[in-house]
Amino acid sequence: MAPGAMNHWTRSLSEAQPVPYWLDDPGKPRPEPALTSSETCDLLVVGGGYSGLWTALIAKERDPRRDVVLVEGREVGWAASGRNGGFCAASLTHGLPNGLTRWPDEIHRLQELGARNLDEIEAAVARHAIDCDFERTGEIDVATETYQAWELRDWYEEMERRGLADGVEFLDADAVREQVNSPTFQAGLWDRRGVAMLNPARLAWGLKRACLSLGVRVYEHTPALTLKQYGAGMAVRTPYGQVRARRVALGTNVFPNLLRRVRSYTVPVYDYALMTEPLTADQLASIGWKNRQGLGDSANQFHYFRLSADNRVLWGGYDAVYPYGGRVRAEYDDRPETYAKLAGHFFTCFPQLEGVRFTHAWGGAIDTCSRFSAFFGTAHRGRVAYAAGYTGLGVGATRFGAEVMLDLLAGERTERTSLEMVRRKPLPFPPEPLAWTGIALTKWSLARADAHGGRRNLWLRTMDRLGLGFDS
Repeated sequence: MAPGAMNHWTRSLSEAQPVPYWLDDPGKPRPEPALTSSETCDLLVVGGGYSGLWTALIAKERDPRRDVVLVEGREVGWAASGRNGGFCAASLTHGLPNGLTRWPDEIHRLQELGARNLDEIEAAVARHAIDCDFERTGEIDVATETYQAWELRDWYEEMERRGLADGVEFLDADAVREQVNSPTFQAGLWDRRGVAMLNPARLAWGLKRACLSLGVRVYEHTPALTLKQYGAGMAVRTPYGQVRARRVALGTNVFPNLLRRVRSYTVPVYDYALMTEPLTADQLASIGWKNRQGLGDSANQFHYFRLSADNRVLWGGYDAVYPYGGRVRAEYDDRPETYAKLAGHFFTCFPQLEGVRFTHAWGGAIDTCSRFSAFFGTAHRGRVAYAAGYTGLGVGATRFGAEVMLDLLAGERTERTSLEMVRRKPLPFPPEPLAWTGIALTKWSLARADAHGGRRNLWLRTMDRLGLGFDS
């Protein structure tokens, strides 16, 4: 990237605030008070992101008499649940290709369960009157290179052969540009029903309000410090109190799990995004986008982008940054060098938006596991359940994970708990410096593949054979 171009593009960032757009909302609810006493309950949920909120809500919907407490270390929705792109996908497997590779015998059932899960999210948003700008517009995977266009067509034909193309449409260059006009687009796959767009922070806040209305006791600014067996149940210590519970559901995801043996299965990967000012009518007309789909490009280092309710463009992805040692720190949430890179990519994709300014630029950590999709388990003789490893597609899949955790805590064999995906775990990450070295080599190899027509080197082919990788 030439220095002049860099200066030209970075001027668009001169007024960008380093805060997540979704959380910069005057309608943000006040946090609930911290726990300052001892509590007892039937079910304790640890974590106030989507995973914990769905678990608490569904637990009360299954049994209104169940006494449920939720504790959150900071504020509900402040981490990944309030920072993501707002793509709520039906996929439970981080996309159909990943699911087909790992669980080919279960893939039709997984697709059906995912579609049902997304329908249930839509129904819950309506039932609880959650104002989160929910739009079932679908998503287009776009090709920006000739080889990617051929790969998309080949993949669509394979989906058709396997009976997995329902609701999916292949778009050639003219058809995809008719939907969203970028000179870089060469083809697309439009999944018309499998993805919804929403405001992620407002979804979290709406779920919190729904939980409170059903009698869940929510404590914010209440980190869970320790987890120990206590008689026939469990006890969790917090800074100013304690909760004793018959059962515990852990929805802490990227943050260190209270079960130490689970920690090696995930690493944090930092992802970054920009949000533009609202587009004018003329600017919006220049790019089309009348159907308001989410979009993602087909490179290994990919971008995701979508329109907000007030016609801003969210533009994120590309860099996926793993900090040495897997540390989760606030200073990693801001990365100006990535913002500059993203701004350049944005104007390459949409040169007709020259002059648009960015108002917000932010980052956050994603809990990544080696198979890219969530894993599940129990501990302490079934008294504790956990789900983690959603790898960036947790907006929708966390609701399914909540159902799995509740099934596991009830000791029930259900359609969900019988899945191989639920019964088996991914491979853990190795200790440092092996983890950092392996991830760095994988990132370098993925970038090299993008620059060389998608050709995967020996390292990537080996990772493919082992079922390992690195993604966001």
